[in-house]
Amino acid sequence: MVRPRLSDEPVSRLAVWARRLAVFAFVASVLSIIIVRSGLLEIVPALATFGGALVLAVLAILLAIAAFVVIWRDGLDGLGMAVSGMLLGLALLAYPAYLGIKAYRLPAIYDITTDPIDPPRFEAVARIRPREGTNAVTYAGLYTAEQQHAAYPDIEPMLASVSPQIAYEAVTSVINRRKWKPITDRPPQAGRRDGYIEMVVRTPIMGFRDDVVIRIRPNGQGARIDFRSASRYGRHDLGTNAARVRGLIEDIDDAIDTLTTEKPEKKPQPTTKTQAPVKGAPAKR
Repeated sequence: MVRPRLSDEPVSRLAVWARRLAVFAFVASVLSIIIVRSGLLEIVPALATFGGALVLAVLAILLAIAAFVVIWRDGLDGLGMAVSGMLLGLALLAYPAYLGIKAYRLPAIYDITTDPIDPPRFEAVARIRPREGTNAVTYAGLYTAEQQHAAYPDIEPMLASVSPQIAYEAVTSVINRRKWKPITDRPPQAGRRDGYIEMVVRTPIMGFRDDVVIRIRPNGQGARIDFRSASRYGRHDLGTNAARVRGLIEDIDDAIDTLTTEKPEKKPQPTTKTQAPVKGAPAKR
């Protein structure tokens, strides 16, 4: 029986701790995401946990670099642990670094709307939203509107050449497809009220709650659809709300095309009045 030959080279303790810190940072970041999405704790402790995980990831990278130097200089073992610690740390920092670049390039706003003059209001959302630590429910005002127009000039009201009812059906189909659950859902009524849909949606990774409202009102022979998407927390949405509104406009436009293809709107036919024959006049044949 041949016994395996054990390496006589000691393992670098820096490499060992680099991998340990990277693994612990990964576990802490996953735990913070679970806390936010499940609502077990308030968002501030969850973000503090995530921030601590990023700090540990930075320390893991620094220890891995130091381990590379020691391994090269003293001929120690542990190169694989140092490499794995560095790669895991870089992977954890990649997405926050990407968000940091976006934060530098985009304006620090958190509320996007297609109608800054008369933005759709949060009604039911305002009653259920926490009052402490969250952004204001009212629209930020003219300065935010100017920043939005400079950064996202394509965010404009959606004008559709269909009736408000067809537009409402298209909006509803898109919401159902995205599996969003409306809090307020009022269909439009001709001459009485606008269509109004409010809902709370979550961001893809961290699961932060954002508030969305869609308003449908008549516009001549067609309909006008306005959107508003606002982050509950933080002064910078990193472009999330503008991307959400842009995606809604594209999807609703496709849904309107599908609905009008499946069931074209009936246009009222012009009525022709037949003149009654005058007494004594010959009847027209």
